[in-house]
Formats: sequence, structure tokens, C-alpha cells
Amino acid sequence: MPAPHRLPPPKGVDSQGLLVREGSLGLVPAAFRPVVDAARERLPRVFGERLDSAYLYGSIPRGTARVGRSDLDLLVALRDGPRAADRAAADSLGDALDREFPAVDGVGTLLYGRARLLSEAETHDLGWFVACLCTPLLGEDLAERLPRPRPDSLLARETNGDLALLLPRWRARIAAADDTPKARRPLVRFMSRHLVRTAFTLVMPRWGGWTSDLAEMAEVFGAYYPERADAIRRAAVLGYEPAGDPGTLASYVDDLGPWLAGEYARVHGVKTPRED
Repeated sequence: MPAPHRLPPPKGVDSQGLLVREGSLGLVPAAFRPVVDAARERLPRVFGERLDSAYLYGSIPRGTARVGRSDLDLLVALRDGPRAADRAAADSLGDALDREFPAVDGVGTLLYGRARLLSEAETHDLGWFVACLCTPLLGEDLAERLPRPRPDSLLARETNGDLALLLPRWRARIAAADDTPKARRPLVRFMSRHLVRTAFTLVMPRWGGWTSDLAEMAEVFGAYYPERADAIRRAAVLGYEPAGDPGTLASYVDDLGPWLAGEYARVHGVKTPRED
């Protein structure tokens, strides 16, 4: 099916159709450099010799972060698999950075063992994430050992083909949250972003490119699924400016999410099961 004429040309790929890496330390806005420097300094103290490498991802290394609104996203590769103590230490570091640097609205850290990031099973999921969406901060850049994939159906399946498995967990998180707008806003933000990215990767192979901008993702998706375009555009807005409306969360897990999971499985199949 050809792309609609009103769509912009694909971007995020090189002349061979391979995805290119987004973001760099040179794009980090001045307001966020102190917290990035602090993370670079403290990570080796937290993980010691087990630290293999560390990366930024998200809006800060893309240069699109908003002061007081954007979070600091980190990925840490350890020489062996993460332990419970590692996760607690990462949470403590994130809490400290969040308190000390008002430019960021939260700090999140992903922890993985080096072997898993380089494994064949993760080539089109975590491997792609490191190679194309992460900006090196410390240590060896594992992207040099990883291939850059194409924006094809295999990549789509292995990145976001597990939405059906996630929806029961989302329902449990919603049920466990306090019945206040403050408690619901982080859920709306997280689930909105996840749904927009899943909607985008559903049509990514037809478009033939990549973007991490939620509004652009929504527009590309909407060109192929106009009947669901408004819902994804609203989710893109809420991904940046979340509101604590319980109706939004209900619509995600009862309507938009199940539809998207079913269409994704029909078009691309289901993600290969992982141990976790």
C-alpha cells in the first residue's frame, strides 16, 4: 500500500535505508548539562568496576527537552546481569539527581547486562535501542558491536509486538494507583507515550523511516489509520502534558490498547517471548 501523498518523506535513515543514530552530547541543552555531568560523575561510584557503559536517551540528547518538564533517561550496561541491589542503587541515584536539579522532572534508569544487550535475541529490540536511540555517556560504545537495522516488519514486531501482554499489567497499575489526578498523571504520561510509539511502529515499515517526536509519530500513523488518528493525536499531546483523567486511562486499556494490540498482531505478529 503506497504512502498517502500528504505524508512527509521518510527520515531517520541513511542512503542504504538503515536507521541512523539520533541524539548526541553536543545537542544537550545548556540547562540540562549540569545534571548530565552529575550523572556521568556519579555512575562509576554507584556501580564501580561492574559498570560497562552508560547512555542517555530521550529528549535531552535529542535537544528537545523542556526545562522542568522533561525527565533524564539513562541506560546502564553492567558487566553481568543487574541485581536487586543495583536497581535500588539506581533508584537512589535518580531520586538524588531529581531533587538536586530542578531542570529535570524525574530520572529513570534502565539496567541490563552487557551480554544481553549484545545477544542475537535482542538485535531488533534492545540492540537496536542502544545502536540507534542511545547516546554514549561513559565506557565502550556497544553500538560499534551492533548492527543498524532497517525500519521493517521484523523491527516493528520485536520492539512493540507485546502490547497484549502489557495491558493486564497496565490495568493492575491503574487499579493500584491512588484515586487522585496527581497519582494518575504519571500513568497517563507513560501509557500515552507507549501507545503513540506502538501506533507509529505499526506503520513504520510502510513509511520507511524513523522519528522520536510524538506529534510526528501521530501524524504518520494517522495518514494510514484515519479512523484512529484523533485518538493517537490526543495521546501524543498527553504524552507531553499529562492530565490525571481516569477516563483517559480507561479508554487506553479498554479500547485503544486492545484495538492496537490486535491490529499489530495481525500486521506484524507477536514479539518473540523473553525470559522477563
